[in-house]
Amino acid sequence: MRLVIPETSIGTGPLDRPGSMLGDARGSIGHAADPAEESIDGSAGAALRFLATVLRAKSVVEVGSGTGASASWLLRGMVPEGVLTSIDIDAAAQHIAREALAAQGVPRSRTRFIAGLAERVLPKLTEGAYDLVFVDAMPAKYPAFLELGAPLLRPGGAIVFAGPVDAAQRQEPRAQALRELTRAVRADESLVPVALPVGDGLLAIARTEQS
Repeated sequence: MRLVIPETSIGTGPLDRPGSMLGDARGSIGHAADPAEESIDGSAGAALRFLATVLRAKSVVEVGSGTGASASWLLRGMVPEGVLTSIDIDAAAQHIAREALAAQGVPRSRTRFIAGLAERVLPKLTEGAYDLVFVDAMPAKYPAFLELGAPLLRPGGAIVFAGPVDAAQRQEPRAQALRELTRAVRADESLVPVALPVGDGLLAIARTEQS
């Protein structure tokens, strides 16, 4: 299920065969097998890599370290000297992510792990200093993460939310938060959204050069 923004969405469904042309795109970080490879759909990971590449991302923030899968894809698309900042409340999970990336040959200097609540960490980061923000944790807080994450973007940067759903007929807190996120994006003329039909769905939101 995906958050549908008809006037901006592209495509008609998930990309076919995510494990072939897109899923096998590994870049320069290597092919080491690790638990992280199973925690994100290959087509969604390839989309993250593509966005990081197009943005020539040097500074990226992710909310939700997981086991290192999204960080791996993002780093593959970032410039070689780029640094990814990963925020998660679970320090043990971050240790797993750090070791998984090390097993792939990622230098430790390319990542910065911060253990803590994202809503407390994000305001401490430098505004306008990041090319890309990726959020894959606590969907009920997505509207707050948009408010906190968008100011971190340089003009032309993007904030991406993982796994949005079509919440039109649902009433649980997650769905309500996603509807609120959609309204907030549509109400801000400095934000340009697109729903990407990959994996469980990605909502990518660009910050315009005029913002």
